[in-house]
Amino acid sequence: MNRIELIIATAIVLFIAFLMGWFTHWVIHRFVRVGDADMSDLDTMAQQLHEAEEQRDQAVTYYQQREAEMSNQQTQTEAELRAAMEGLREARHEAEELRAYIDRKAAE
Repeated sequence: MNRIELIIATAIVLFIAFLMGWFTHWVIHRFVRVGDADMSDLDTMAQQLHEAEEQRDQAVTYYQQREAEMSNQQTQTEAELRAAMEGLREARHEAEELRAYIDRKAAE
C-alpha cells in the first residue's frame, strides 16, 4: 500500500465515520424532539413558575413590612412599659415619703 492509497483509505474511513455520526445524531434528534403540545405545556409551566415567583416575592415583601411594623410596635410598647415602670417606681417612692411624713406627724 503506497502513500496515496493510505490517504484515500483514511479519507474513506473518516467519511464513513462522519456519515455514521451524522446519521446517529439525526436518529436521536428525531426521537427526542419536543412536540408542539409539549412546548405548549412547557410555556404554560414557565408562565406559572414566573407567576409563583412574583407571588413569593410579594409575600416576602409583605412579611418584611409586617415584621418591621411589629418590631416598631414592640419597641414602642417596651418604651411605654419602661415609662410606666418608672412612673410606678416614682409613685411608690412618693407614697413611702408620704407614709413617713404621716407617721412623723402622728408621732408628734
